[in-house]
Amino acid sequence: MSAKVRFAPSPTGKLHVGNIRTALTNFLYAKGQGGQFVLRIDDTDLERSTKAFEDGIKADLEWLGLNWDETFRQSERFERYDAVADDLRQRGLLYPCYETGDELDRKRKLQRAQGKPPVYDRAALTLTDAQKAAYEAEGRKPHWRFKLSGKTVTWTDLVRGDTPIDTASLSDPILIREDGSYLYTLPSVIDDIDTGITAIIRGEDHVTNSGAQIEIFEAIAGKAPDMGHHPLLVGPDGEKLSKRLGTLSISGLAEEGIEAMTILSLLAKIGTSDPVEPRLSIEALAADFDLSKFSRAPARFDPEELTRLNARLLHETPLESVRSRLSAMGVDVTPEFWEAARPNLDRLEDAVTLRNLIEGPVTPVVADEDRDFIATAAEALPAGTLDAGSWSAWTSELKAQTGRKGRGLFMPLRLALTGESHGPEMDKLLVLIGRERALSRLNG
Repeated sequence: MSAKVRFAPSPTGKLHVGNIRTALTNFLYAKGQGGQFVLRIDDTDLERSTKAFEDGIKADLEWLGLNWDETFRQSERFERYDAVADDLRQRGLLYPCYETGDELDRKRKLQRAQGKPPVYDRAALTLTDAQKAAYEAEGRKPHWRFKLSGKTVTWTDLVRGDTPIDTASLSDPILIREDGSYLYTLPSVIDDIDTGITAIIRGEDHVTNSGAQIEIFEAIAGKAPDMGHHPLLVGPDGEKLSKRLGTLSISGLAEEGIEAMTILSLLAKIGTSDPVEPRLSIEALAADFDLSKFSRAPARFDPEELTRLNARLLHETPLESVRSRLSAMGVDVTPEFWEAARPNLDRLEDAVTLRNLIEGPVTPVVADEDRDFIATAAEALPAGTLDAGSWSAWTSELKAQTGRKGRGLFMPLRLALTGESHGPEMDKLLVLIGRERALSRLNG
């Protein structure tokens, strides 16, 4: 059976780098095996889920190039969840509990005070029909827990290797709230079964949950998919990144001018044995993707590294990959312009600044002590159409005439021609500026 995996965001907010690392890991795992990538919209929280967030999720994934093979919403499948829940009730695997949140909290505090783990004591299993009726008469509605076996569940994790979870150390998970709404677990398991998911790959904060979910899979379908749990992202200082994820939304990074492949290149490689290098296509990332390369240590995500990598990627990007985007920015795109521009770009939008540098208007900067030198430079500017050798010939002539060299030779020319103290290599820039504009700026 070919690989089939899923990414299951909730449409209650924007996608951030943590979400996308999981989505990308699943996508590359599937595509590397010729498999399928499913987008499941986990919108069972009807109050917080919105169509706007769902549309934003899809737009972000499409912008990144993480295109899905099929998609569906959980909110369209409540009848299916209800049918499975009824079956689990009839088999005694889903049982009603009447404790309030405060009562459960008091139990946990008492257990901790006694040095015991705060595991649900299954008191609800001893309730008589009369006691249940009395709770119902009080107006209490039950929440429903899945009855774990109390055995050790072991699986060969795709990232971590052999992983045992003692279900006796876990509380029976609540699958249905008092108001009848579903928590994440049961719908997720049912959907994975019905869509034929072969592997569930997610963050290592779900390892314990997986132990319980495997038993739910086995109760419903007899077998669970493969499981893989990758390390979580941390900040450059090693602290949890979760508090900062809101400022690292994919749409926000796109607005800042970070390229889609920059984001994917970084997220695919941090926390693995591979070096972080820019990749120009998802196919290139998929070609050398392997879950065995993941480290067990948390992956350090540094936004500054994202900025540096973005520049490196643009420096390697061929013109045809960005021609239409540059044209939309109003930039005349020629191979000569791109060769001069791309080594100096941090963001693609910087090309607009460089275009303005070439076409003007530019305010030349000429220090008083350089005025005679710039006048001499104007007279010595090579005649005819400027080419790749014009800068070298020009500066060599000026060096011979004035005795200037190094910074004292080159910087006054750059300032007079561009008004800036840094920028593209002058041999390439001079060709793009052209002789007429160069003379105009030199003559001030």
